[in-house]
Amino acid sequence: MGRMFGTDGVRGVANTELTAGIAYSLGRAGAFVLTEGTHKPRILVGRDTRISGDMLEAALISGILSVGAEAVSLGVIPTPAIAYLVKEYGADAGVMISASHNPVEFNGIKFFDNRGLKLSDELEDEIQKVIEEDFKNVPNPVGSNIGRTVKEATALEDYKDFAKETIGADLKGLKIALDCANGASYQVAVEAFRELGAEVVVINDNPDGVNINENCGSTHPEELMDYVVRKKCHMGFAFDGDADRCLAVDETGKLINGDYILLICAKYLRDHGRLKDNTLVVTVMSNLGLDIACDKDDIKRIKTKVGDRYVLEEMLKNNYKLGGEQSGHIIFLDFNTTGDGLVTALQLASIVKKSKKTLSELAACMTELPQVLVNAKVPNNKKDIHIADEEIAAEIREIEEKMQGRGRVLIRPSGTEPLVRVMLEGEDQAAIEEIANKLAKHIEEKANK
Repeated sequence: MGRMFGTDGVRGVANTELTAGIAYSLGRAGAFVLTEGTHKPRILVGRDTRISGDMLEAALISGILSVGAEAVSLGVIPTPAIAYLVKEYGADAGVMISASHNPVEFNGIKFFDNRGLKLSDELEDEIQKVIEEDFKNVPNPVGSNIGRTVKEATALEDYKDFAKETIGADLKGLKIALDCANGASYQVAVEAFRELGAEVVVINDNPDGVNINENCGSTHPEELMDYVVRKKCHMGFAFDGDADRCLAVDETGKLINGDYILLICAKYLRDHGRLKDNTLVVTVMSNLGLDIACDKDDIKRIKTKVGDRYVLEEMLKNNYKLGGEQSGHIIFLDFNTTGDGLVTALQLASIVKKSKKTLSELAACMTELPQVLVNAKVPNNKKDIHIADEEIAAEIREIEEKMQGRGRVLIRPSGTEPLVRVMLEGEDQAAIEEIANKLAKHIEEKANK
């Protein structure tokens, strides 16, 4: 068996790659590894709105109950709510059933420990080892020692109250558009903004089990960009399916991605003495324009590999307060231990109000260099072709030499799909598009021979 866990839990097409049997095994092994030695442990379980969630939740909970643990069902709820509520409720672990921004046919299972942290590679490998060894030494309690499922009806309300309290103010006077991606934020985000006094207009807040992320949300913000202008909003926010990421739209309809959000928030925290060591934690995917702007504003950067779990690991080492990704995973360590779309949206809206500036004025602090991202389909065992194949490696070196320090090439294997992402940055959009597409095509051809 290859490694079950990718960059963000176990993910695949539901009912073929991620079956009810696998969900059961993960629930059983995960409950055993994460709560071993705990008397009657409690594990929180949440899910997003996709149709396969019913099937996987039932199987996962069955596995949890089979080792004598108690499963606390939270229903449809954002991923960051699991991270927060694990600590708030004093639970032993948490599990989220979601494939985040992926299409409806996919689903995933990701674990949080009792501190609200995603698991280390070592703990994930331990869970997989238990499954591969056919649950050797895992108990099979009987009678009253079998676990029960309980429902926590106030979970969404508790998370919403927490998120609202992070800004310590109201949002009266702001008109805000929300795109809930027909996902886990469809209720809690709308209620939070309205209860804080904002005028709220909403799109994609009617999940039917199959329309999650469908031409909407943070991966398809085009509708929101138009909607903000038509409705004359001060700004808009687009969440993904499990609401752990958020992108913004300014009053002119321009997309404000995670790099801009990070810089705006970093400057605000720095000005208020809350940015530890004036340091921002980002990934290698952040735009070169962010580096240039941070240098100008005397904000230091630490760069990690792609994945909010790696950003968080770096933040925890030195208690850095802000970090995230261009894709909209933003971590405010003072508030939560994972990317939190709702908290991000509330923070940015609050900064706009307190600064008495428009979002477009705040976003003028950075100029983004043209960036092109092209996917190259490759077999899972060929995701290192840009390193292993000397011809491809030489081509990449040649491209970067021609850029003379005014651009870069970044090849990133996907952790969840059979592809590598070919990213180029440079000064000429048309030129780097041509180069990126040519390189991606070459990679595809060589990898699929």
